[in-house]
Amino acid sequence: MNFSNIPLEKMNQMNSNTLMEVLGMEYIEAGENYICARMPVDKRTHQPMGLLHGGASAALVETIGSLGSALICDLSKEYPVGLEVNTNHIGGVNTGYVLGKGILVHQGKKTHVWQVDITEESSNRLIATGRLTVMIIQK
Repeated sequence: MNFSNIPLEKMNQMNSNTLMEVLGMEYIEAGENYICARMPVDKRTHQPMGLLHGGASAALVETIGSLGSALICDLSKEYPVGLEVNTNHIGGVNTGYVLGKGILVHQGKKTHVWQVDITEESSNRLIATGRLTVMIIQK
């Protein structure tokens, strides 16, 4: 699937009035089988010790994969739902931005699988890695 054919503005409009808008997520790049998003590391995404919250990282993993699956589906006939998300937290970050790059690793009729790596924008250091399995449900 070539996601570069879909305008980033359209992708970002889907974030309106959602958790993604509250956390400041924005889609910044898309291409052949991948989507990239950016998220701030600030008071919206911190845990009590001032580091990026693991739940915010998991939300970024699920957001990227869910959007990608929604863009693949014919939403008039089917819709994607997250079946399982896991995130391994590799490093900590307390300021700036993180980037999530989600790669579609499986596109079946009933499931999609996304691999998402989250890196610190300023250093490209790996912060977290995750996987999302999406189930495609018929309306």
